[in-house]
Amino acid sequence: MTLMVIVIWGFAALCGLTAVAGLIWAIRTGQMRSFASGANSIFDGDEPVGRMTDRFPGSADRRSSEGDT
Repeated sequence: MTLMVIVIWGFAALCGLTAVAGLIWAIRTGQMRSFASGANSIFDGDEPVGRMTDRFPGSADRRSSEGDT
């Protein structure tokens, strides 16, 4: 029982240290400087602003059935 508790706490500590190390790496390499530029980088000039163009494959487009263009 005691060994299992030590293993569980050791694994939790390892996961926590890994998360902290990842955060430190992200800050040092500049990954945390500008969230907005990273979020906008997935859009190109042809992407309409304010209109959802993505949908799940195989699902019907609701807007076309409602007559909204």
